[in-house]
Amino acid sequence: MLFEFLGTHSAELIARTRAKVASRSVPRPTEDELASGVPLFLDQLAETLRLSLTDSAEISRSAGIHGRALLRSGFTVAQVVHDYGDICQAVTELATETDAPITVDEFRTLNRCLDDAIAQAVTEYTEQRERSIEGAGMERLGTLVDEIRTRLSSAILSFELLRAGHVGVAGSTGAILGRNLRTVCKLLDRTFAELRLASGDGRMVRVLVSQLLEQVEVDGSTGARAGGFALTFDSGEPGLSVTIDRQLITAALGLLLQNALKHTRPEGRVSFATSSRADLVFFEIADQCGGLAPGKAEDMLLSLEERGGDATGMGLGLDIARRSVEACNGELRVRNVPGSGCVFTMQLPMA
Repeated sequence: MLFEFLGTHSAELIARTRAKVASRSVPRPTEDELASGVPLFLDQLAETLRLSLTDSAEISRSAGIHGRALLRSGFTVAQVVHDYGDICQAVTELATETDAPITVDEFRTLNRCLDDAIAQAVTEYTEQRERSIEGAGMERLGTLVDEIRTRLSSAILSFELLRAGHVGVAGSTGAILGRNLRTVCKLLDRTFAELRLASGDGRMVRVLVSQLLEQVEVDGSTGARAGGFALTFDSGEPGLSVTIDRQLITAALGLLLQNALKHTRPEGRVSFATSSRADLVFFEIADQCGGLAPGKAEDMLLSLEERGGDATGMGLGLDIARRSVEACNGELRVRNVPGSGCVFTMQLPMA
């Protein structure tokens, strides 16, 4: 009987399946998948087969439960499909080698169980993942609304004090008003870019670099004055143009400049330089944050997943900037200047 065969030969089946998973190039196997994943998949298959002996309708329900377990364990859809397939192959090979008394009907049941298990597990996995993403999206949207509301409330309060004549426009209250309004603009730009990336609704158009940088320079200069920084801005040679999604690249440049102003030391300098070489246009933003510890610069442009899911502050901002540039066929790099600061370089193909 097939169910009993799985129990009797579980150690050998686990060893064979691990060997198959380990030799796989895509998707690349993980240590957890080899150590605990393979036994888990085999146990799930055995449980599904056991249920099929009494109630075939239980196969789908059991597989759905397994899908949730796989999601919580961190497996991907590709791992689910391939690992179930590797187990099936191991079972078939061992049964043939040992001349096990398994009937054709039992093999058909095995194939049906695998088919249902994969389909239901993947379906459940996908639904759970979508609900997780939607939940994270709603949580992030709620955070955005709260942040904008807080900023606008502070701006309104500052405006009321200025209008009443209690304080001067050039004083601290005026600075608070300006800072909060600039932050709201940045939050909206960042959110728009994130929504554009999520929808994949890019609009690539040819844009003159000088026109692209007009608003970036205005916003950067305003932020630099408010923070007491010096900003040097070079828009490059006249006539340069790039084919980009203008909103995405404007947001990316703004986020990078915001990052530079935020981390530059008091009374420091931020520089923005534009240049071209061959068929590429380069935007270089250098700050004076004092430099980073060895290896930290490389971590700054990791994806949110690679960085441990940090979806706040400039962790999110730099991730959006990187993805925006890549969506426009460009590249974003960062290098550390020890004792001085960081230099972000955005590279885009020339139109």
